[in-house]
Amino acid sequence: MSDHSVDKAFSGSIPAVYERYLVPLLFQPYADDLVNRMKTNPPSHVLEVAAGTGVVTRAMAKALPASTQIIATDLNPGMIEQATSVDIARPVERRQADAMQLPFEAGTFDTVVCQFGVMFFPDKPKAHAETLRVLKPGGRFLFNVWDSMETNPIAAVITSALAQMFPADPPQFLPRTPFGYYDRARLAQDLAAGGFTAAPEILTVPARSRAASAQDVAIAYCQGTPLRAEIETRDPSKLQAATDAAAAAVAARFGNGAIDVPMQAVVVVAKK
Repeated sequence: MSDHSVDKAFSGSIPAVYERYLVPLLFQPYADDLVNRMKTNPPSHVLEVAAGTGVVTRAMAKALPASTQIIATDLNPGMIEQATSVDIARPVERRQADAMQLPFEAGTFDTVVCQFGVMFFPDKPKAHAETLRVLKPGGRFLFNVWDSMETNPIAAVITSALAQMFPADPPQFLPRTPFGYYDRARLAQDLAAGGFTAAPEILTVPARSRAASAQDVAIAYCQGTPLRAEIETRDPSKLQAATDAAAAAVAARFGNGAIDVPMQAVVVVAKK
């Protein structure tokens, strides 16, 4: 299928499934990692883009000084609504905003942070230019992206299982978008094209992906991401069957009990 518009479809029941299953499976360890990198030199004004259901927002609210002003934005109203339903250590400002056209004045923030969102930006240099514009001189842009699927075996197993289920038109959301933007040279080139003149710091950060069961993993991927739309576009009656096939493949590879599997991300720090 050539229509990739589903890649940004975080709507319907996806935000709630995302928060319940994906956050503990994938996102919490890397949220803590990003915030730990901010704690050594706490910012006074932080902008989070593509904040999702708020895992990084909550980590910042808990770990950063009370004086740090936090604005968390996302393109999808459903994700913002889900984020507001989860308890947080202190109030933060939440706004709907497009990373391609940020509604803030130049030089407003000393840190911009983005967890696993850059891969979804349709024009990454343009988005980086917007980040650069709203940063103060000397400000930092911290973001992470997933490394290759070879270093994230759960995603590879699920992609393979769904390809067997839909051999004529295998869903390609995972390799195309979340796990398709890891080349270090391209990351640096896109930042430079957006106006960042200093060479970024690019780090490989391994972690562990944990869940209570293979079924939880399959629900996370098949029903808590835009992969759901790819499945339903092919056959709306097969969402549960696809989820079960993914769960069986994960169990066959990693066992029937609790899941504890390596995962790997790339963390980028760019300075204005």
